[in-house]
Amino acid sequence: MRLQMQKFTPQRIWILIAYAAAAAALFSAPLFVSDFRLNLLAKFLAFAIVALGLDLIWGFTGILSLGHGIFFGLGAYAMAMYLKLAASGGKPPDFMGWSGLKELPLFWQPFQSFWFAVAMGIAIPALLALVLGYFTFRNRIRGVYFTILTQALVIITTTLLIGQQAFTGGTNGITGYSTVLGYSIGSPETKRVLYYVTVAALIAIFIFCRYVIGSRFGKVLRAIRDGENRVRFIGYNPAIYQMVVFTISAGIAGVAGMLFVLHVGIISPSMLGIVPSIEMVLWVAIGGRGTLVGAALGAILMNWAKSEFSTAYPQGWLFFMGLLFVVVVVFLPKGVAGLIGQIKFRRKRREPNHEGVRNPAV
Repeated sequence: MRLQMQKFTPQRIWILIAYAAAAAALFSAPLFVSDFRLNLLAKFLAFAIVALGLDLIWGFTGILSLGHGIFFGLGAYAMAMYLKLAASGGKPPDFMGWSGLKELPLFWQPFQSFWFAVAMGIAIPALLALVLGYFTFRNRIRGVYFTILTQALVIITTTLLIGQQAFTGGTNGITGYSTVLGYSIGSPETKRVLYYVTVAALIAIFIFCRYVIGSRFGKVLRAIRDGENRVRFIGYNPAIYQMVVFTISAGIAGVAGMLFVLHVGIISPSMLGIVPSIEMVLWVAIGGRGTLVGAALGAILMNWAKSEFSTAYPQGWLFFMGLLFVVVVVFLPKGVAGLIGQIKFRRKRREPNHEGVRNPAV
C-alpha cells in the first residue's frame, strides 16, 4: 500500500487532472461549436492519432519514417471500400462501370461487412509494416537509408493506386458515401456520434501508447534510440523490437485513416503521398518529439493553423505556415511540449539552493 501511495505524487496527480480536463473538453465540444467546426476538429483528432503512432517509432525508437501516409491511406481505403459498397447497395461502384467492369471483384466482396473493413484497416497496414520491417531491420538498414526506402514505398503505392483505376478509383479516389451501419453519414446526429468515437479512439490509443512506453518493452525502445549497438551487446535483438513497434505504429495509422474517411468523405492517392507523410513528421517535430502529448497537440495545432490561415489569407497562408515552422524550430527545438519543460527548468534554476543562494538562470 505504501508503495502504491508513493506513485501518486503531487505532480502525477496534477498531470492526471490535466488529462481528465482535456478529455472532458473534447467530449463537451459538441455543446459549444458548430457542426462544421466539430467535423473539422474530428478530422484534426484523427491526425492526432496517426501522430501518436509516428511518435512511437520516431520519438521513442529513433526510426524516422517518411512514408507513414501509406499506412494511413491503406486504413482509409479499407473503410472507403465498405462505405462505397454500402452506398451502391453491394453492386459494383460507378467508377468500375466507367472502366468496363460489370462484376464486383472478389477482393472487394468481403468489404461489404463493416467489421471486416475495420479489421482490414488495421491488419493490412500492420502486415505491410511487418514485412517491410522484417527485411529492413533484420538486415540492419537504418537512418537515411530506411527513410528513403519508406519514401520509395509511398511512390510505389500511389502509382499503383492511380494505375489501377478500375479497382481503386484512380486519381479521383473513392467518394460518394451515403450511409454507415445503416445511418446517414451526412446527418448531424451521425457526425456527432462519429466525433465521440474519434475522441474515444484517441484517448484509448493515447493510454495504450503510454502503457507501451512505460513498460519494459518501452524502456528497450528508448535504449535502442540512444544506443542500438549497446542494446545488442547486452543480449537484446533490436530488430525484433523495431519490427514490433513499427507494426504497432502502422496499425495505429490505419485506425486514423478509417476515422478520417468517415469525417471527410473522400480518400485519394494525393492524400497519402510524400507531402502528407512529411507533414505528419512536422506535426510530431513541432509538437514535441518523444512526448506523445506534444505529438497529438502538434497535429491539432498545425492543422488548425493551416485551416485558419488558409481561410483568412488565401493568397499568403503558406508564408504564415513557413514562418511558424521557422519560429518553432529556432526558438523551440524540443517542440511546443518542450516549452513546459524549459519553464520548469528555469524556475528550478532560480530556486535557492541549500546555502540560500539562487542558482543562475540559464
